[in-house]
Amino acid sequence: MTVHEFGKENKKTVVLIHPSLVMWDYFEYVIPLLETEYHLVVPALPGYDKDRPGDFTSVEKIAAELADWLEAHGIDNLSCIYGCSMGGSVVARLLADNRIKTHSAVMDGGIMPYRLPYIATRFIAVKDFLLIYSGKLGGIKLIEKAFTSDEYSEEDLQYIADVLKMISAKTIWRTFESCNNYSMPERIETSCRNIEYWYASSEKKARKSDIEYIKDFFSGTVFKEFENIGHGGLAALKPETLAGEISRLCEKGD
Repeated sequence: MTVHEFGKENKKTVVLIHPSLVMWDYFEYVIPLLETEYHLVVPALPGYDKDRPGDFTSVEKIAAELADWLEAHGIDNLSCIYGCSMGGSVVARLLADNRIKTHSAVMDGGIMPYRLPYIATRFIAVKDFLLIYSGKLGGIKLIEKAFTSDEYSEEDLQYIADVLKMISAKTIWRTFESCNNYSMPERIETSCRNIEYWYASSEKKARKSDIEYIKDFFSGTVFKEFENIGHGGLAALKPETLAGEISRLCEKGD
């Protein structure tokens, strides 16, 4: 896992964890807005790291590896940790592991483990894999049909096409299989007392089971709904909003 750092001279540390089908530079518009105030830690997750060829591992292993990296670099107290979609799954597991103290945590459209029979989870994983793998084979035209919730530019869609071309079929399979089924303790005890779960109004129905999971296992979580945006769209389409919300959370720790 390659970890990119910005604003290392700043006292408050913020971790940004990207979703699937993109790389760490998903935050390229957000980083300049935050790096003057915060020490930003932006990992390139396995399978999506062009500097270290390999396949996606699992949500559990990535959370453990990131916690190892933070501890090795003397970072044991975060102002905020933010993860989107797949990144939200990693945040959930980090909170459950409770190795790294963090004042605030955000799961933006974070994918929680399914609470369904095994055969149902297999069916969903195969369906998701085939949808994304067809985009890998079919290129930008099929991708354009899949990403209809936001008005992405042709350049943005080409970026996704390039990422799909780079990642392996194994990475695609493991991403969905793991994000849908990663293990969590029966009882979650986390030192973080300021947890928020964000979702777009357009994806409220799709995130219903995730929201129910959060309510059951992360009591006291604040839910925040964003209008006029699709799943995972804040960083690319509304970076000022995302940066402002992260700053708001960091200031709560003052």
